[in-house]
Amino acid sequence: MKNIKRIAVVTGGAGFIGSHMVDLLLRKNYKVKVIDNLSGGRLENIKKHFKNKNFYFQKKDICKIEPEHKFFKSCDYVFHFAGIGDIVPSIENPIKYLKTNVIGTANVLKAAKKASVKKFIYSASSSCYGLEKVPTSEKDKINPLYPYAMSKYMGEKLCFHWHKLYKLPVISIRIFNAYGPRVKTTGVYGAVFGVFFKQKLENKPYTIVGNGNQKRDFTYVTDVVDVFIKCIKYKKNCQIFNVGSGQAHSVNKICSLLGGEKQSIPLRPGEPRITFADIKKISRELKWKPKIKIEQGVNLVLKNINYWDKAPLWTKKRIKIATKDWFKYLKD
Repeated sequence: MKNIKRIAVVTGGAGFIGSHMVDLLLRKNYKVKVIDNLSGGRLENIKKHFKNKNFYFQKKDICKIEPEHKFFKSCDYVFHFAGIGDIVPSIENPIKYLKTNVIGTANVLKAAKKASVKKFIYSASSSCYGLEKVPTSEKDKINPLYPYAMSKYMGEKLCFHWHKLYKLPVISIRIFNAYGPRVKTTGVYGAVFGVFFKQKLENKPYTIVGNGNQKRDFTYVTDVVDVFIKCIKYKKNCQIFNVGSGQAHSVNKICSLLGGEKQSIPLRPGEPRITFADIKKISRELKWKPKIKIEQGVNLVLKNINYWDKAPLWTKKRIKIATKDWFKYLKD
């Protein structure tokens, strides 16, 4: 008898983390079906797989996914990465974020339920904690401060509701500051690495928020997707795991590793001084620990820096315009 391949659906599979998830699943001999509307993802991230007989792609918006969607038929696992991940623009257009990250997630959950999948693994955000104490554990208080954070947390709550009501096996992964090859390059002001890489390519100064001493739990993308694959064999459901590097590094250190000049821009209200995941639970339950140190991770990304050649260049003036509403609504 031939071995029957396990089937995985990856929503947002042309995006940053999703495309790395696709790479890993195919290496592990899964049949992989990707759904992405390409609003943030790029075909370039997955084009190397187009001739792989175990890879399938459909351009589709999760807000328009029907319960009987063909990709979910006989599917074993769903990895749900699709959504809008930009923090600053969510203040300008909260309804768009709620529609995509909440209603879109509900549609994917309905399709997963219809297919009776063995596991639904949700890509959640550490932003749900707000300005919580550090290191932050899964039991700490939830305090989303902007629409993006709220919409991702609401998506997580929907997942657990589907487990409670429909017995859908669910796990949620709260990701802390993921970075790595293919990190965001779209036209909105976003994650620090995507901004810095384009600035480095153009030999422009890095735009440092405040004094640059704020710290983030930068987590390399292959460490992140390793967690998702480990969740497949994990027996408990309705679980939350924080995924972080186990360390917090200053923005100034990142600039030092990248090399180059820097300039200061105003400190933004409502942003944490430090993000730092307590990873004791995931280390204990999944026997997982991060492998890539920050120095190694930055060097790996720099080898592929031309990926950001067509990314927008963020100057001090452009950032001021893009964050106008941030300062308006999140002021002390």
